[in-house]
Amino acid sequence: MTDFNPTRRALMAGAAMVGAAATTGAAFAQGAQSDAGDAPMTDRSAEFPKPPYPEQQQPWPGLEQQMDPRPDDGSQTYIGTGRLRGKRALITGGDSGIGRAAAIAFAKEGADVAIAYLPAEEPDAQDLKRIIEGEGRTFAAFPGDLRDQGYTTSLPDQTVQALGGLDILVNNAAYQQWVPGLEELSDEQFDQTMKTNLYAMFWLTKAALPHLSSGSAIINTSSEVAATSPKNLIDYSMTKSAILSFTKTMAKQLASRGIRVNAVAPGPIWTPLQVTGGQNPEELPQFGADTAIGRAGQPVELAPLYVALADPAFSYSTGQVFGATGGDAQPGA
Repeated sequence: MTDFNPTRRALMAGAAMVGAAATTGAAFAQGAQSDAGDAPMTDRSAEFPKPPYPEQQQPWPGLEQQMDPRPDDGSQTYIGTGRLRGKRALITGGDSGIGRAAAIAFAKEGADVAIAYLPAEEPDAQDLKRIIEGEGRTFAAFPGDLRDQGYTTSLPDQTVQALGGLDILVNNAAYQQWVPGLEELSDEQFDQTMKTNLYAMFWLTKAALPHLSSGSAIINTSSEVAATSPKNLIDYSMTKSAILSFTKTMAKQLASRGIRVNAVAPGPIWTPLQVTGGQNPEELPQFGADTAIGRAGQPVELAPLYVALADPAFSYSTGQVFGATGGDAQPGA
């Protein structure tokens, strides 16, 4: 796997949704290194796994280290440039998938990192601890269930105690289960999806505000399904649309306090979410095949977006939706 270096110049090429999409591509293009010298993004992209993917299923919430192929989290490929030096970040769902890639990128950019995750995900969390501390950064791990209001609202205080402050909040954790129809969507599943994806974001953001100051950033993970909802992701799609509304409302409320609030809308990304009931197992081998790029995205491919939105230099962008969908339609800005 070759390295890439998302430089400030590449990532700052635009300050709106279309511009951010372009800068992400430029980041890969300018930073991809090979023995022969610079390689374009399309050359590096060709190295990522393509469909068909091996048939596989894990019980919820799953472990990234048991996936085949294992997602690229950036631990071996992302090169930081100190853009977040001295910052302190809290990331929900930070043990695996997109949250893990963001945590690693933040650390490589100089930030200390705390993550919230389910106790069953401890092996992935411990592996992440090794990576973050290997970068010379402070790491804090808070296992628990985000549906527990007491646990969730305690996270900002715990982060401040462990890291000395809080500058970046990433509301990323999500629950996703496919169902063939509305009749099969149980009250229990609906409640778990709403509590994990929406209640937790509401509780955590509210509890974090007293610790955030001018220059701080809140980043919410939405999804392309907010624009093009699949027929078998009813409750999940509902929450991802609501996340966009919350993002835009909070951006307006917090702008006068110097706190930016933005959302990332990923497309089909290869994470444990997909192999633990997030997709129909029969369709999993072709996951992402219908995108323009023709494959599922890797978590590391979203890391430059989270870094850019956490960087105070991105000071004029708030209330925006930044997509990384492989060419799929995405929610409007």
